[in-house]
Amino acid sequence: MEWHSTDAQSLASIDREIGSHVFPPAEYEIVRRVVYATADFDYKSLISFSERALEYGAAAISTRQAILVDVTVVKAGIVRNIQKTFINQIYCAYDSITSIDIEQNKKNKTTPALGIEILAKRYPQGIFVIGESQTALNTLVDLIESKIIQPSLVIATPPEFASIESKKQQLQKLAIPHIITTSNKGNSAIAIAIIDALIDLAWQVYGKIS
Repeated sequence: MEWHSTDAQSLASIDREIGSHVFPPAEYEIVRRVVYATADFDYKSLISFSERALEYGAAAISTRQAILVDVTVVKAGIVRNIQKTFINQIYCAYDSITSIDIEQNKKNKTTPALGIEILAKRYPQGIFVIGESQTALNTLVDLIESKIIQPSLVIATPPEFASIESKKQQLQKLAIPHIITTSNKGNSAIAIAIIDALIDLAWQVYGKIS
């Protein structure tokens, strides 16, 4: 992300508002960037990190694992930063589907769910960023539970309203590095803020040797 003086002033204001906290520095950078992107301080307590998620995620970015996203807006939100840093390939679920795939979609999956399934089987160790589509997240978690894929990192921020155990809760039980929102609040802007901040953190660590 390109920073300007107004950005620095806004982040300083966020720091003052949040005050003392228990986040490790890298996790706090993710949290403050989400708050900055949403103007919603609730997110300081709504983002959950699995153990060593940032370490694994930064390493995956630095080794140029493919980044797989559910919707076009997420791809558009991070493409400039990734092109200036590690130049990972970014693939969107909507762009991965052919007319043949649509004809063979006997389970009538939604477009993002079908697209994520196709991408997951092509890049089983990729970095998955699900910002908006609940059906894409459902498919992704099912593939992980079936041991068909083993992602390097999953970022999941779609809103969830189901009364049964959510897919994000299921994801928390799996041995997959992840960063998720833990309430029914969520959207693509949060996913973009998380992966964009993680790219910047990875570049600070690995940029000089990449």
